[in-house]
Amino acid sequence: MSTLNPPIRDWPSQRVWIIGASTGIGKSLAEALLARGARVAVSARRADVLEQAFSAHTNALRLPLDLTDVDAVARGLDQVVSAWAAVDLVIIMAGTYSSIRAWELTAELVRETMQVNVYGVMNASALLTQHFLKQRTGHLSIVSSVAGYRGLPKALVYGPSKAAMINFAETLYIDLSEKGIGVSVVNPGFVRTPLTAGNKFNMPHLIEPEEAASQMIAGYERGEFEIHFPKAFTRQLKLLRLLPYRWYFKLIKKSTGL
Repeated sequence: MSTLNPPIRDWPSQRVWIIGASTGIGKSLAEALLARGARVAVSARRADVLEQAFSAHTNALRLPLDLTDVDAVARGLDQVVSAWAAVDLVIIMAGTYSSIRAWELTAELVRETMQVNVYGVMNASALLTQHFLKQRTGHLSIVSSVAGYRGLPKALVYGPSKAAMINFAETLYIDLSEKGIGVSVVNPGFVRTPLTAGNKFNMPHLIEPEEAASQMIAGYERGEFEIHFPKAFTRQLKLLRLLPYRWYFKLIKKSTGL
């Protein structure tokens, strides 16, 4: 069976830029790729946190930036290309999350979440797409979430923002795959990160960031379009997408106790 993307296996030859790398999955992924010999650039909004996270990795190229600042992303891309002549894989991991119910929804929260999770990712993707087309090669990977599969409690704004990114990645793939540009979407389940630390509910099949990073690398090596994990959890959610609303709503309320 042919792969949807060109498999990435020769990591020492890869030039990788991770946007959103100071904590959680991004940090673990950067460390894992550095250990495999890849050249890795790391970006995050807070320069001090980024510096602390990679103080032991002198070979990581640090590029502090805010994903919502289009000019800053453009400057970051210029710096990566200036350092390495090209970039092979860009992984956009930056995102924000608030666990809320309908009666806690505010316009400000909507704006803040969409600014990062949707507009920031799409604006950066516009720059990167043009760059990859000029290079005639490259791979853009967007980290979304299983929360984008279907409506879930306490993901009132986060879920829709991630659903948008799944759709966005699918459409990018349709346009770019025939031009030799790789596109993938990563849909993690629950991972122990600063974003999930505030959750006050049971997180089934919770995994560590190191396991998430390992699953991502395996997905790139297999040439997958959708990289989702842990499978024991994500496959259940995929099946739930097939249920009629009447059954789905009843099952979700029963399983979450909400």
